[in-house]
Order: sequence, then structure tokens, then C-alpha cells
Amino acid sequence: MKKFIEAVGFIIVLQGLGGLVYEWTGWLRLWTLAQHIDFFGDRALFVSIVLIVTGFAIMIAPDAVTKK
Repeated sequence: MKKFIEAVGFIIVLQGLGGLVYEWTGWLRLWTLAQHIDFFGDRALFVSIVLIVTGFAIMIAPDAVTKK
């Protein structure tokens, strides 16, 4: 389960990085999900940064939880 959660976090980080690449260069529009959601509008750059931070937090979370 730990590896699955880390993989999900890694995919979220990749989505955020892809969003930043799209905002800066215009590439990878079909690859990023944040660009396809009209609700975000002009806040796609902010959403991409939040995705990166959230992805790293999800990847770190399984190591922070200890079993008793």
C-alpha cells in the first residue's frame, strides 16, 4: 500500500510539473489535467504549484506514519 500511495503522489507531482511546463512554454496541454478543467480558469499556474506541493506531501506521508 505504501508503494501505491507514493506512486499516486508521484503522478500528482508530474501533473503539477506538466502544468508549469504548459504555462511557461505552451507544451503538454493534452497531458495535464488542470488545463482541461474550466473551473480553474486563469488560476492554472497556482493549481500546478499546489499539485506539486500536494504530491510531495502525499509521497512523504507514508513514511511519517508509524505503526504501533
